[in-house]
Formats: sequence, C-alpha cells, structure tokens
Amino acid sequence: MNKQAKAFFYSIVVALGGFVFGLDAAVISGTVKFITAEFGLNEVQVGTVVSAPGFGVLLALLIAGPMCNKLGRKKTLIIIAALYWVSAVTSALAPSYVGLICARFLGGLAFTSITVAAMYIGEIAPPKWRGKLVSINQMNIVVGLSSAYFINFLLLSGMNSGAEWALKLNLEEHIWRFMLGSEIIPAFIWLALLFFVPESPRWLVYRGRIEEAKAIMHRITPDDEIEQQIREMEESLHHGTEELSAMSQFKELFHKRMRIAVIVGIIIAIAQQLSGINAILFYAPTVFEQLGGGTDAAFQQSIWVGMVSVVFTFAAIMLVDRLGRRPMILFGLLWIMASHLLCSYGFKTATYSLPPEAVKVLPADMDKEALVPMVGKLFSSDIEFKAALIDSLGEEQARHHSASIIKESATMNAGLILGGILSFIAAFHFSVGPLMWVLFSELFPTSLRGVAIPLFALISSVISFLVQFLFPWQLANMGGASMFLFYALVSLVGCVAIWPFLPETKNMSIEEIQLALEKKTLDG
Repeated sequence: MNKQAKAFFYSIVVALGGFVFGLDAAVISGTVKFITAEFGLNEVQVGTVVSAPGFGVLLALLIAGPMCNKLGRKKTLIIIAALYWVSAVTSALAPSYVGLICARFLGGLAFTSITVAAMYIGEIAPPKWRGKLVSINQMNIVVGLSSAYFINFLLLSGMNSGAEWALKLNLEEHIWRFMLGSEIIPAFIWLALLFFVPESPRWLVYRGRIEEAKAIMHRITPDDEIEQQIREMEESLHHGTEELSAMSQFKELFHKRMRIAVIVGIIIAIAQQLSGINAILFYAPTVFEQLGGGTDAAFQQSIWVGMVSVVFTFAAIMLVDRLGRRPMILFGLLWIMASHLLCSYGFKTATYSLPPEAVKVLPADMDKEALVPMVGKLFSSDIEFKAALIDSLGEEQARHHSASIIKESATMNAGLILGGILSFIAAFHFSVGPLMWVLFSELFPTSLRGVAIPLFALISSVISFLVQFLFPWQLANMGGASMFLFYALVSLVGCVAIWPFLPETKNMSIEEIQLALEKKTLDG
C-alpha cells in the first residue's frame, strides 16, 4: 500500500465515526411516533428525547479538548466509539422514558466523534488532500443518515406486511427498539478498526515524541517533505504548546492575531445549525407527514433526504479543492435561503378542509364522531387546523392520528415543498455541512486545535440542541410557513456576516494558513 493509499485508509477508518454519528442522529426520526405512543409523550418530552444527545455533547465538548491533548487523538476516538456502542445497546433496551433519555444522553457524549475525527484527519492528511479527506467524514455522516432512513423504512414495511419474521420478532410492539438497535453492529466494527490506525504525528511532535512522529509520517508523507513538515510543526510551538493550561490556551486563542479565525469559527458554527438542518434530519418523517402523504409516504420521502445528502456531499468532496472553500460556503448559504423561502411559500398557500367522505376512510380506532364540528370547515393554516384537531380529539389522539387526517384534508403544493426541502438538503451538504469541519481543521494552529475545535463545535452543538429541542414546539405553534421563513432569514444573515472575513485556504499547509491569517489581521 503506497503512502497516499495509507493516508486514505487511516482517514476512512477514523471517518467511520461519521457513519455511526449519522446513523445515531437520524435513526431517532423514525421512532418519534412510536415512542410518543408508548410513553404518552407531549411536544416538550419528544423534544427532550430527540435532543438528549445534543445535551450530552455539550458536556463532552468541555472535556474533549483536554482529553485529546492529554491522551492523544487515537485513544480519545477509542473511548468515543465505546460510548456509541454502549448507548446503542442501552437505548434499544430502555425500559422507560427516563431510561431512554439517559441512554441517548450517553450517546451524545460520543457525538464529539465528528470533532475529533476532523481534528485527526486534518493533522494526518497532506495539504493537497486535506479538503477531500476531512470531507470524507461528512460523506460518512450522510451515508449513515441514508442508512438510518432506509433501515427505518424497511422495518416499517416489514411491520405493515405481516411477514413471518416480523411476527416472530414482535416488530409491531418493539419496532422503535430495533430501529435504535441498528447502530450496535456498526459501532462495534468502528471500535475494533480504530486499534489499527496510528496516533496523529502532529500530536506526537507537540508531546516531544519526534521519532515516533517521523516513523508514522514515513507511512503517509513523501520522504523529502518529512523534515520540513517536522520543522514547521516545531516552529509553530511559538504560538503556544500542549502543556499550556486551559486558561492559557483560551487566552492564546483569543489573541489579536487569531481574530479572523475566531470570527469565522463563531459565525459558521451558528449559521450551519440555525439553517435548520437538524429540524429536518432528526424529524424527517414528522416533517414529511405535514405534506399530506401519510406515514408510509413520509418514511419513503425520508429516504430521498439521505440520497440527496450522499450525492451532494460527494460533489462537495470532489470540488472543494478545486472551487475553494469561500465560494462554496457563500453560494451555499444563499442557496439554503432560497430553498427555505420555497418551503415557506408552499405552507403559506396551503389550506385544510376535512370532507365528509374522508371521515369514512380514517382509522377505525379514532373517535370519528368527535370530528363532526370540523367537517367541511376551511382552515387557512396548519396551526389553526391542528388546534381544531386537539379541541375535537384531545391532544393524545390528535397527535397519534394527525398524519392520517392531514392526508385527507390538506390542499397544498406538496411537490413544491418537497422540492424546497430536498434543495435545502442539497445546498447544506454541498457547502456549510462538510466545509465547516474542513475550516475547523485548517484555521487553528495545532497547538491550539485541541481547545479551538471543541470550543466552536460546542457553539454549534448548543444551537443544534436548541433546534432539536424546540422543533416540535415550533411546528405546533409557529407552523410550517413561519418556521421555514425564520430559517431563510438566518441563512441570509449568516452569509452577510461571514462575507468580509471568510478566507480561502485551499492547497495551503496549516502553517501557511496561520501566517496568512495573521497578516490579514495586521493589515486590517
């Protein structure tokens, strides 16, 4: 195996954590309806279950940096992989609502995998391959997302088919447990493979283990470049060392010469998550049920989210080192805004009316008599319609049967909204989705990266947690039109805010990027 192939192999193994993350993040979307019914949850409780990993990662990111600095990137990744596996097992076996929250919180502690993986790959990859190799992490995330949607759809189809294997597994009663348990095997495989990757050579240099670093670099770096790269790493020690206290590293990070890198990190961390990506990914079937196709169609449409994610992440990987980071991010934010405006318009023009003949085809276990006051009445928004459903059926019945009732009542341009959602997914995964992690792996010196990347990932995770937690409430109280309009405006503000600061970093070594940013700060 040549040097390039080894670099790709190590990067792909580490990036498998992205697959496990994507699977963990998206598989919950298919369980929402079933765990809501089993545990009798309201909107806030649903948001708590779904967002529990987001809360866990907030805690994990506070210790991820010190762990990476003290134990090394490899050992930290092994601990993370073990957490994913334990979380998958305990989630599938959770006996109660509280038990499920605790199990998913444990998985959130492992969500730092994407942060540490980006750090590791950014440090081990040669400059000309870095953009592609770091983006492999994002590619694996979307493959994991796609796999989750596909697994959920297969399990739902099996449950509805009445197949013998589904009956033996008692799938109708335990379907959400099988969905969450689908992560167990991939997490174990990733854990095992991590023992075959080397430690980051840059981390070894900053720990003074030069000969070990050289031995690893001989596997992945052209021999005539090793000494020069070692010198550059040692010289960058003047900007801080691994031995600095956490407070000293933070002071160094917020030094004037790091101003542009910090501004870019904050803006893109906020803009990426406030684009609404996790409202779609974590609640895909719930979102698609609003289009009036019913539960089965919603699970099928979720697969399209995964497929589009894979295609456009692959396009980003192929083009990131050709087009550059700056144009792809700026164009992507504008594309996201336009996509959300389409969705907002689609929901704004929708109407809802339950015709008398439609009541007959609604599920038999529904109190159809309670719907009589609604029959034939025209509602101009999803908020009004859902409020009337709750008044007629009660909150629990309305939530359980809303997909079936919306299917018979909604008059909307569902194709326009579906196109807008898929366009948003494409824009996100072509731009700020993968490229945020590319920038995080490039903008900060190695000596500060163990603090910098977890810090900005923490900012991103706080926003992500809020988006996941608040989405059920937003959908119920703001409605589709206002919710998508909000995400469109945030994307526009993010584009305007980052425009004057965002640098171009393609084909530059990490040390060259630091010098360029410092020069731009001083010139500014």
